[in-house]
Amino acid sequence: QVELVETGGGSVQVGGSLRLACTPSGYRYTSYCMGWFRRAPGKELEGVATIDSDNWATYDDSVKGRFTISKDNVKNILYLEMNDLKPEDTAMYYCVGAVDYWSDCGRWSRQDPQDLGSWGQGTQVTVSS
Repeated sequence: QVELVETGGGSVQVGGSLRLACTPSGYRYTSYCMGWFRRAPGKELEGVATIDSDNWATYDDSVKGRFTISKDNVKNILYLEMNDLKPEDTAMYYCVGAVDYWSDCGRWSRQDPQDLGSWGQGTQVTVSS
């Protein structure tokens, strides 16, 4: 059962920008850790960014300075603003929400994928040169 719905993916050229959005659809734990993950073809799942209820964010080194995670706490929509996109950012991007409380969302994001919580169906981002 899909409890989070991602939108905003697409195809852009190198240096372009996209904004992903994640809307809860049944997911109730919006005050817990939430994050964006991605899986490129032939590669393992990678944590991109996380955010906690106080809007404290963590980022993978590969996206620091280019991506910004944010959350509208009224509408409970999670965003990922992606700027200066590179070909290596090409991947399926997933919105994930924890189903139990973690004080350190960075640690939460390093769990095995099956232990992370609720997932969206994913949205494809393709960056071409």
